[in-house]
Amino acid sequence: MYAVVDLETTGGFALRNRITEVAIYLHDGNKIVDKFHSLVNPERAIPPFITQLTGISDDMVASAPTFKDIAPIIDELTKGQVLVAHNAGFDYSFLRREFRSLGTNFIRKKLCTVRLSRKIVPGLHSYSLGTLCAALGIPINDRHRAFGDARATVELLEYLMQHDHQQHITYALNRHSREGTLPPNLPREDFDQLPEEVGVYYFLDKKGKVIYVGKAKNIRNRVLNHFQQFGRSKRSMEFRNQISNITFEFCGNELIAYLLESHEIKRYWPPFNRSQRFTRNCWGIHEYLDQNGYLRLVVARYGPSDRPLISFKSFDQTWDYLRKQVEKHSLCKRLCNIQTLSNSCLDYPEGSCLGACVEVETPSSYNQRVAKCLEHFNHLNNSYLLLGKGRNDSETSLVWVNNGRYKGFGFVEDTIQESQVADLTQNVKAYADNQDIQRIISTYMNAHPHYKQIKL
Repeated sequence: MYAVVDLETTGGFALRNRITEVAIYLHDGNKIVDKFHSLVNPERAIPPFITQLTGISDDMVASAPTFKDIAPIIDELTKGQVLVAHNAGFDYSFLRREFRSLGTNFIRKKLCTVRLSRKIVPGLHSYSLGTLCAALGIPINDRHRAFGDARATVELLEYLMQHDHQQHITYALNRHSREGTLPPNLPREDFDQLPEEVGVYYFLDKKGKVIYVGKAKNIRNRVLNHFQQFGRSKRSMEFRNQISNITFEFCGNELIAYLLESHEIKRYWPPFNRSQRFTRNCWGIHEYLDQNGYLRLVVARYGPSDRPLISFKSFDQTWDYLRKQVEKHSLCKRLCNIQTLSNSCLDYPEGSCLGACVEVETPSSYNQRVAKCLEHFNHLNNSYLLLGKGRNDSETSLVWVNNGRYKGFGFVEDTIQESQVADLTQNVKAYADNQDIQRIISTYMNAHPHYKQIKL
């Protein structure tokens, strides 16, 4: 049994909008056996552009029941039924949101007539309800009203059932098919090809434009997680409806995935990526020599032309790293700006500071410990190769840093010896260095101190 549903709402996403009209037709696979229709008081004003589109005004819903009033009817009508809608994710997200606000978990099997139509009636330039019905000769009375659009969707469902020679509906109802979760314009084949591997994935619109780039330890699971989160905001609904293709690149390990993702975001400027399109000022640790000859360390933001000793995404991460290094190497907290006292630091009277803050310890002695500390800052103007897992068992990944500058990454066969440094670096593809890349490398290396390095 199918419950064919259409809703009218105060806006395009469920998180901040409400239902203004609901229509449900129960269909047994041959004919309509029951129906329900009602205006719904959304308990808020209806925007003028919505009234212009649907014809539903504040006056019309003023005396209508609230969703709470009709929720038992909707629950009973749809219980045990397959919920069918044109762009089912939209209607389903609103119903789930409304029931959740009442303390009820609304879970139904779904069929999307957009996705089914793309398979059973291929080749149309658009799969909107109006265009599709016009192409198939299905009349729509009262367009953009729930009862009119739901009735047209019933006839569309009947047409699809009659022409479903390859059993697409049966497959979609299989609980393992994920059909109810996928975006309406995404071919099932694009999702099926996704691997459970580390890599970078790309969402493309119908013109082939990259609209989002992401990285994942498990590409398939991460993409599916995207789809399960859709519907919570207007932006996420727009994102969902624009996805028409997915491609991916194997990376072998997380560091390569981080580096490639950052590069690709700056290359494509995907509209649905929020971070890394611009290289923002990050936090870093800087050194300078004060007027008394002492090397001092300070946490500060840095700009495009600055070269911090090490960089992090946040102030807290940078501050925490500096404090650990200061304690490990018995550095003066006042000279590292952890304490901002005008005289000696608080540790000097206790003996854990050797007195550089009051010039008891000489600059030469103190600076030797600072230099020792700086050796632990992983990308401190050194030249090295980072070796990691490749894209298959016979391959190794390479990340090349030369004099503190990121040169790029590549892959080599395991048969190449580490002593053949020139051969190794020739396999590195050049990529741009920037603050985000420096932060990615330093943060990753600090989290994985045993990552294999070859000093150059």
